[in-house]
Amino acid sequence: MTRPGPTTMNRDDVELLEHDTVFQGYYRMDRYQLRHRKYDGQWSRPITREVLERGHAAAVLPYDPDTDRVVLIEQFRTGAFAHGTVDKNAEPWQIEIVAGIIDAGESGESVARREAVEEAGCHIMGELLPVMNYYMSPGAVSEYMEVYCGRCDSTQIGGTHGLDEEDEDIRVLVISFQQAIALMNAGKIRNSPAIIALQWLQLHHAKTRKQFFKQTS
Repeated sequence: MTRPGPTTMNRDDVELLEHDTVFQGYYRMDRYQLRHRKYDGQWSRPITREVLERGHAAAVLPYDPDTDRVVLIEQFRTGAFAHGTVDKNAEPWQIEIVAGIIDAGESGESVARREAVEEAGCHIMGELLPVMNYYMSPGAVSEYMEVYCGRCDSTQIGGTHGLDEEDEDIRVLVISFQQAIALMNAGKIRNSPAIIALQWLQLHHAKTRKQFFKQTS
């Protein structure tokens, strides 16, 4: 039996009927009314969905191949706090990797480098290695995330960072690669950019170290 591959449908198979903004605060909420082509070739009924519009983002896992350490950050997250209403084990302070919103005219790579300095006092050296591009939660959020891995010198990194005007209070964690993997496996790292980046580095550990060493040879 021939198994079906990915769909060949695209944006031409969606009819936008109505689009408006229903809330504008720290984030924006838009309402879409649309219909789309179904797998049997027919059109769906008109459906209405709210979508959280918070922009697109880039994230980077700074890695020091000389010491085999990674740079992680820890900060308070309102969404994780809110989850505590249904999960008493929810942890408002989250271990993450550096990330930031991509503004108009910026590239994901430039944002990753800028945010590494702002959030961790970390300067990325050489080229960034692409890890993964993906939708954070496509059923309800428009955000598209670009994840990278970049070389750094971890020996002088630490302390707390962040922008006062953005109410950021970010603690830097410089730990061994193996410690980071152990934290992830123990469920202490609970956000997708950090998990994806660490699992990627775990899969490509030797290759990444070799590639970063080549950049300065």
